[in-house]
Amino acid sequence: MPSASANYRTLLRTSGAAAFFLPAAVGRLGIAMTGIGIVWLVHARTGSYAAAGLVTGGFAVADAVAGPQLGRLVDRFGQTRVLPCALGAHAAAVVLLLAGAVPDLVAGVLVGATLPQLGALSAARWSALLSGERAAALPTAFALEALANGVSYLAGPALVGVLGAAGRPGAGLLLAAALVVGGGLALAAQRRTTPSLTGRTEHRHAGRALLHPAFLRQVALGLALGVFFGAMQVSVTAYAVGRGTPDAAAPLYAASNCTNLFGSWAYGAWRHGGSPRRHQAAAAACLTLASLPLTFLDAPLAVGATLALTGLVVPVLLILASVLTESSVPRAVLTQAFTWGNSASAAGSAGAAAVAGRVVDTAGSHGGFGVAAGAAVAMTALALGGLRDSPRHSADGSLRR
Repeated sequence: MPSASANYRTLLRTSGAAAFFLPAAVGRLGIAMTGIGIVWLVHARTGSYAAAGLVTGGFAVADAVAGPQLGRLVDRFGQTRVLPCALGAHAAAVVLLLAGAVPDLVAGVLVGATLPQLGALSAARWSALLSGERAAALPTAFALEALANGVSYLAGPALVGVLGAAGRPGAGLLLAAALVVGGGLALAAQRRTTPSLTGRTEHRHAGRALLHPAFLRQVALGLALGVFFGAMQVSVTAYAVGRGTPDAAAPLYAASNCTNLFGSWAYGAWRHGGSPRRHQAAAAACLTLASLPLTFLDAPLAVGATLALTGLVVPVLLILASVLTESSVPRAVLTQAFTWGNSASAAGSAGAAAVAGRVVDTAGSHGGFGVAAGAAVAMTALALGGLRDSPRHSADGSLRR
């Protein structure tokens, strides 16, 4: 355990690493708070969860659609030029929503469309920093990103809930915006680790790599992983409510979330060897095997233990998706590539929540878990197909994984 933690400490001691990772982590906490902050604010204003859900849905869709376009601008013009402009627009959009100056749905869409995906920007910096002989440390770096993401989505919504329960429904969104803008500006100020830019012609040529099957496979896998997330959220709640113990949903989620953090930490600390594509196929197969029992298990302890197993595997898939995305496209379009993966996952989660809800209405929670298991089967098929993908070459001609 101590030597494993030392791997992370060594990584953060890499020149310039902590200076960009920590601000991005602060901003990521704000991102995790933004959606639920909108729910609290709009519900307090209208008294309607339907209205709050509509505005939050508009925010999520705008974030998923605009994210890759913002990533494209970053790849073309650089983080230090694009990020401050995006953050200024995001702050203005949050002010519009808090003030009620425009319809809530319009403001929510603007908040989502201007929200920078700081995780993608941080991942792109890791790729630039750990190039050449240091590239073997990239899985550990992406595991550190997954850890930061997991902690943010555990702590962020809870913090917003505390502020909302204290009678300050707008405070959560305001704090979220402060963290996003503050962390983002601090990240933009770290010029030394900013990925290098390419010319317009080279950038346009590199953009064709986004149509390469190896990259599209990772986007499709991200979509399936989003379906898994969305279906599991609905199904766990339906399972707890169906048993007449709605309070059981919280510990069931906790079982998965805690093992999720451990899975991120353990995989990043492990000394990696072998092909990332083989690791991805093995992890997807393990997720399938762990998910299938949920389609028939009834005992709470058995369901909780099975959810814990799925939580252990999911971060490994996220880390490997980042590793294989990084190796599938030239650096000239890397930020855009990372944001496409995030957007695909968000789109899959949103769509699956609606589909799983219909399935649960007709077949109960076991049917909803079946949707999640089907997504895991799809991930396994995609990962197995990826074993045939050939390595690509980077823009400088060196062989990439």
